[in-house]
Amino acid sequence: MLYVEDGNALTSAGLSAGIDLCLHLVRTDHGAAVANAAARLMVAAPVRPGGPAQFIETPLPPETGTSLAATRAWALERLHEPLTRASLAAHASTSVRTLARRFHAETGLSPLQWLLHQRLGRAQELLEATDLPLDQVARLSGLATTDSLRKHLSRRTGLTPSAYRAAFTRRAGRSGAALP
Repeated sequence: MLYVEDGNALTSAGLSAGIDLCLHLVRTDHGAAVANAAARLMVAAPVRPGGPAQFIETPLPPETGTSLAATRAWALERLHEPLTRASLAAHASTSVRTLARRFHAETGLSPLQWLLHQRLGRAQELLEATDLPLDQVARLSGLATTDSLRKHLSRRTGLTPSAYRAAFTRRAGRSGAALP
């Protein structure tokens, strides 16, 4: 047990358990969204289900004059669609090879790796903020199937989609509305 709650008395042992307890208090007083944001700022799991998987956002790199920022923004609006290196290259008006080189220089990832990271981020947002069924979360995030969502999310966080949703929404209400 990470912390103990007995009425108005709460206690924890150790630094990480103290963080867990603080996040529990924030979640109880202000809801899951605020606690999740605080956990991300601290690079901590919002609720540790037995393993210390980290839940951090991957920020976009800063824009430069020759940046692929417009192509990344275009792709972010179409995560639910099938996107390929060729479609990304066509949008950037460049060859697939040049796209790959520039993408790696700007993001440290290949275009398809970056796309997977963004799709997983979208899936995590949907799991945190909605009650949508897992097949809809998979489809809206561009991961296509529940199996694909489960495989990639488990690899990234160590949690199944259901366990991830439970960890991020414990003790707070959720909205059934889909995110844009």
